[in-house]
Amino acid sequence: MEFQLITPSRPGYGKTDLDSLQTPQRSADLIKALLDFLGVGQVVVYGISAGGPTAIALAAKYPNRIRKLILASAVTKKWLDKNEKTYKTAQILFHPGIERFTWSMVRFFSKVFPKVIAKSFYPQFSKYPVHKLKKGDIHELISAFEHYNSGEGFLNDIDQILPDNIIANVKCPTLIIHSENDNSVSIEHAQHARKMIENSTLEIFQNEWGHLFWIGADSKEPISKIIKFACAK
Repeated sequence: MEFQLITPSRPGYGKTDLDSLQTPQRSADLIKALLDFLGVGQVVVYGISAGGPTAIALAAKYPNRIRKLILASAVTKKWLDKNEKTYKTAQILFHPGIERFTWSMVRFFSKVFPKVIAKSFYPQFSKYPVHKLKKGDIHELISAFEHYNSGEGFLNDIDQILPDNIIANVKCPTLIIHSENDNSVSIEHAQHARKMIENSTLEIFQNEWGHLFWIGADSKEPISKIIKFACAK
């Protein structure tokens, strides 16, 4: 079986300007226009982390174009409170004026002290006790940092609010994958999606890396379930 993978950058990331596209609904409109331009019909939508609201809005607004929806470690409601320390820290570190410097420093120190950087970032992703991290897992995390830039996108993400009436309009088969150890996006987001999307299945894991369920030896099961769901007729 052959697949075509389309990975568009959402508004604020990459070379996609934010402009007036701040909401998940407007982002969904943009992706739908891209599918039209490419001549692509129905697709399986895979929404990861902060990409969850856009994926949900796309499935809700354009049901004839979305065959299935997968929500992995996904945000499905209001994410961070403006009074939280995490929110305030993000406003500083990922401000568009300095986010390039932030990620440049992360990449530099990742090359010099990969174990130290991996261990310091680990608690941001997982509630699982910090322990001796495997060399392969460290390499996979550090490799991911090579591609990270947040532009204006991340600060826009933490301010997005997805109305319940939109998520309730998702009718396509939906697979929700989440970890109880996720320390970036709480499992309440997965439970909310399961409650609001009638035709949905929730798979909860106890994986070591929490939010990053695709890293580690215990990543095989969730990845296998996603592939099986996406390929099933």
